[in-house]
Amino acid sequence: MSFEITGKLIARYPIIQRTESFRTREFVIEKTDDVNGRIINNYIKFQLVQDRCNFIDKYNDGDNIKVNFNIKGSKWEKEGKVNYITNLDAWRIEGSAVNPVTSLPIDKTPDYNTSQEKLNPSPEVVDDLPF
Repeated sequence: MSFEITGKLIARYPIIQRTESFRTREFVIEKTDDVNGRIINNYIKFQLVQDRCNFIDKYNDGDNIKVNFNIKGSKWEKEGKVNYITNLDAWRIEGSAVNPVTSLPIDKTPDYNTSQEKLNPSPEVVDDLPF
């Protein structure tokens, strides 16, 4: 199942290395709804996994973001007791129209071109700073 929701980013947590090959990161958005003139605030925590853990880095607390996510559930048994766990697994994050710099989907690989041309500017560029 795939869903999307828009809200304000209010918290980002550090990456947690669960096993040698599995890592997760959580973040929270605030979703505000007007229900018959009454403002309702909901706080929704999402999980990023593996190579998606850095998706939230380009956003700041207070930014409006759209989150595409899947709902995943699992059953967990320990000492005869059964628990059910639900995760909201985010797989894409986009900035809102309010901040056009972050409006591109972040699941695209950024261009980290470190060619010598970018590292060594052309000779006609003069650095006149005294330090």
